[in-house]
Amino acid sequence: MAGGNFEQLTPHLQKAKKNGVTKDEKPLNTSIGNVTFAPGSRNNWHSHKVGQVLLVTGGEGWYQEEGKAAQLIKKGDVVNIPPNVKHWHGATKDSWFVHLAMTPGETEWLEPVDDEWFNKL
Repeated sequence: MAGGNFEQLTPHLQKAKKNGVTKDEKPLNTSIGNVTFAPGSRNNWHSHKVGQVLLVTGGEGWYQEEGKAAQLIKKGDVVNIPPNVKHWHGATKDSWFVHLAMTPGETEWLEPVDDEWFNKL
């Protein structure tokens, strides 16, 4: 709603809910990718110099930061990845996984996620 305020919506939209995802006072300077993973597929470990935001739009997937347990993520979830955090994400073994990835800086690609370990998830 250009120039409008969410709180001043017409009566038939008053039951709508706004969830803030991220707020950046600077102009948007990022690439946005619509990424689809087939069941069982994932990317390598990697990190982003400026960070990354994932908006999950379909299916079920995994997100894991180095040294932490893998988290199951589903449609509607938002993952805010801080700068320089080594991580990976991808589909579960039995589901497609789709997300929008907002990545404002460079990505450093690292080693693959271990197949044997992934298959135990």
